[in-house]
Amino acid sequence: MSGRLNEVTTHLDTTRELNLVVTAMRGIAAARSREAQQHLAGIRAYADIIGTAIGEALALVDVAARPDGPPTRAQRHLRIVLCAEQGFAGNFSERVLAAALDAQESSNDSLFVVGERGLSLAAEQARTPDWSDSMAVHPDEMPSLAGRIADALYVQLDAAAATRVTLVHGVPGGTQAQSIVSRVLLPFDYSRFPVASHFRPPRITLPPARLIANLAEEYIYAELHEALMLSFAAENEARMQAMMATQGNIEQRRDELQAEFRRLRQEEITEEIIELSASRLGSRQVANERITRE
Repeated sequence: MSGRLNEVTTHLDTTRELNLVVTAMRGIAAARSREAQQHLAGIRAYADIIGTAIGEALALVDVAARPDGPPTRAQRHLRIVLCAEQGFAGNFSERVLAAALDAQESSNDSLFVVGERGLSLAAEQARTPDWSDSMAVHPDEMPSLAGRIADALYVQLDAAAATRVTLVHGVPGGTQAQSIVSRVLLPFDYSRFPVASHFRPPRITLPPARLIANLAEEYIYAELHEALMLSFAAENEARMQAMMATQGNIEQRRDELQAEFRRLRQEEITEEIIELSASRLGSRQVANERITRE
């Protein structure tokens, strides 16, 4: 009996330690998700400034010379998929990658995968990305990662390997499951920026067409940065929810072990009482037999 009781006691100690680890992971994930979302206001303010500049730059050229909107012809498609770098985030990366692969229209479509978990899942499906990188594990690393994605993207564009680019990533959903969204990066839609009117033309050092193109590239960088931050927040939110579910399972298992511990302990006490009573009865019987002989 004591062997089984010691085993249950060991399991109880293990569940307590595991619960501490899971609680710590849950707290870290919650803090990272909040930190990432706090960066979004600054990123969006920067994008708004670039968007206003695009509107002002468009006013510098004639209507006929302004860049066209998205073309309607068939396009070679590149999807940039933002997955998790680390595990314990439920099926977050599976859902993001599935959303990208399910939307593919041709086997010739290109694929960028960010995040080790997404890269492993793609390998399981015999999909080799045209480019991949590790997902940043801290918000401060996002600007550098956005720059690397942009550089790889323009290499593809220069080689005419893609004419349409879509970002696929998760967004935080609070207490709900994280939504997976697809955002078109290219062809760049200039029509979403109101053309400035009744303003004093600024002094520029670049031809207007070149200025507009540079501002569009800067806006795409801001969109990449925002998507990375949203994905990072969603990933950690999914991890936090996974840890909450794990905690529930641990607590249920702990309650089961505690109930078994009490049962085994009670059985052990009962056995000890029975053994003690039997010992006393045996001693009394021996004493009575001795008195009878005398």
